[in-house]
Amino acid sequence: MGTKNMLVANFLLSCAGSIQLAKLNQASRNPQAAAAKTLRNIITYAKDTAYGKEHNFAQILEAKTDEELYRRWQQNVPVNEYEDLRPYVERHKNGESDVLFPGKPVMYATTSGSTAEPKWIPMTQEYMKMVYSKMTHLWLYNFIRNRPKVYSGKALSIVGKVVEGYAPDGTVHGSVSGVTQRDCPNFMKVLYSNPQCVYSITDYNSRYYVLMRMGIEQDITIIITANPSTIVELQNNVNEYFDEYVTDIENGTISQKLDIAPEIRAELEACVHPNPKRAQELRELKARYGTVLPKHYWPNLQILNTWKCGNTDKYIEKFQGSLPEHTLHMEFGYFASECRFGLVMDDTLNTVLFPHFHYYEFVREEDLDKENPEFLQLSQLEEGKRYCPFITTWAGLYRYNMTDLLEVGPKYKNSPTVHLIQKTKGIVSMTGEKLYEKQFCDAVHQVEQESGMMTRFFVGFADQERSSYDFYWEFSDRSTTQAQAEEFTRKVDEKLKTINCEYGAKRDSLRIKDPATYRLVKDSFETFKQRCIDEGARDGQFKLTLLLLDEGRHAKFKDLVVQDN
Repeated sequence: MGTKNMLVANFLLSCAGSIQLAKLNQASRNPQAAAAKTLRNIITYAKDTAYGKEHNFAQILEAKTDEELYRRWQQNVPVNEYEDLRPYVERHKNGESDVLFPGKPVMYATTSGSTAEPKWIPMTQEYMKMVYSKMTHLWLYNFIRNRPKVYSGKALSIVGKVVEGYAPDGTVHGSVSGVTQRDCPNFMKVLYSNPQCVYSITDYNSRYYVLMRMGIEQDITIIITANPSTIVELQNNVNEYFDEYVTDIENGTISQKLDIAPEIRAELEACVHPNPKRAQELRELKARYGTVLPKHYWPNLQILNTWKCGNTDKYIEKFQGSLPEHTLHMEFGYFASECRFGLVMDDTLNTVLFPHFHYYEFVREEDLDKENPEFLQLSQLEEGKRYCPFITTWAGLYRYNMTDLLEVGPKYKNSPTVHLIQKTKGIVSMTGEKLYEKQFCDAVHQVEQESGMMTRFFVGFADQERSSYDFYWEFSDRSTTQAQAEEFTRKVDEKLKTINCEYGAKRDSLRIKDPATYRLVKDSFETFKQRCIDEGARDGQFKLTLLLLDEGRHAKFKDLVVQDN
């Protein structure tokens, strides 16, 4: 069956994917023409909407040249943060049509934003069919181009929950990746190692257990999960529960110790059967190696597809040497809830953009703080330089600030490629949580008001090595004990889970560990600032961001910690 499934998948994906590859190549040969055509098409599509009328889309379309089109676009349409678009999204959520785009969304993707209220990213039928599904065909086909036997076994594809809730008008909000997997053709569904109900298991430890109990029984040849931290947590689950997996596999059961809803358990139990042969193979692997790793239980693994850019290296280091030597670890590509920018075509970090699906604008890194920065087209980017992207999509995001810093790589055909460096200042993201400085400050101030414990100064650092946050407090009351400080941290952590849904999800799924607590000596900020000035910082321009992923500045606080006797 494995060979038959592979041949069917390879044939059908090659047919659909090669068509999309040809279209991408054509657009990439002339990205300037593709960008102008895409922008005109999106403006035409949305010109009769509330947003389109307010921002003169019809008049923009009267432009005779591409340069005039861009100029009119920038003059009439402001740069948008999500909060600028939220009122329009709220109108859609309450059932109104033709606000940001024709009709209403078919779903929303939810992700963390700068406020306690998550971002609701609308997804239109046109975007899902015209853009997302076509990119997915090319994405899956591209795996075959890199590893022809990638679908010879099963696929462990870790996605989000399809339904997380509903808008006031009844429209679902959930995971786009989950919907894509749910709606994929049958020839792909047979390749997945587990039923989709697994992603509805609320308890993350139980979810990881089921994913690995079912996955480790099978011959996995591709793993797809954006966050490499998930790979670390899956292996932690293996290390803890390997013997239980083996017993379950031998008996065809799902451990009764797991916290699984009855209806999900029933669906899972219908999928498993006694497999004493595989159980014996796994016992022999443990006897031979002690610690059993993916290269032992999945020796035919062809591709691991995760993020490798940005701040992911600390997680990747944790599973170095654990995969089969022949496994290709491919970069997942520059991808967000708001937009799938493109895909990585080969064994590099560089995302090939889709100028025929999205319209992109860019601002140079050094111009980000300017009041009126110059906005550049895709064709104007220079290799090796860094930029912040602003996107316009078929799903109602117009000149939307992604708050990301990208670096330009070599050209694909004539079109620049990009890879993620980090979030722009004031936002920290170790494993996709996108925690804002303002959210951290809000959480601290709320706990201060509720507890009466006041801080004179505080700062937080992401510690990638431990996958946790380090919180440093200088309390106004110098008699505050370590135990009291740790309780303060616990309360801040709980606030952050509420304020930032992605932080809460990453904490619940164990990808972010418990935060650490440190008490600072008196006048800690003043001491830190003086050290920075002594090293060349300018006194009049000195400013400290209060939430950072910065090992250099982090080190400067470590010797300002109170040392208890």
